[in-house]
Amino acid sequence: MRTILQRVQHASVTVDGKITGNINHGILVLVGFEPEDINEDFEWIIKKIIQLRIFNDENNVMNLDIQQTNGEILVISQFTLHAAVKKGNRPSYIKASKPDLANEQYEEFLNLLENNFKPVQKGIFGADMKVELLNDGPVTIFIDSKNRE
Repeated sequence: MRTILQRVQHASVTVDGKITGNINHGILVLVGFEPEDINEDFEWIIKKIIQLRIFNDENNVMNLDIQQTNGEILVISQFTLHAAVKKGNRPSYIKASKPDLANEQYEEFLNLLENNFKPVQKGIFGADMKVELLNDGPVTIFIDSKNRE
């Protein structure tokens, strides 16, 4: 499981001209799944999302987590996080979960996240989404559940 976390001043996702998810201050989470990903991976990533101290305190030091700042979370599924670009110029997505499995994994991930954090906004799995954001910092963090160093 791979995620990109972006600390944002605001972010939204639009599908067919309609906003399906919208947050102010918080974290935009782009998430991609592999067939081997299980609840243990989801729970580990969720803990990181909720507990990472990436928000500034009163001294302008990144020392606060999203809960301490009353932030929000927007989650977008993105299989392209598993792009393999070693050979040629066309990315391969062979490591990404197939759509049916990825949709199940996405829903389970959202369910677990919503059990640990509110509010959670989201995109629509498999849709052509337009994502707008204002990255704050910029702070952008890559997390891979298979590389827990």
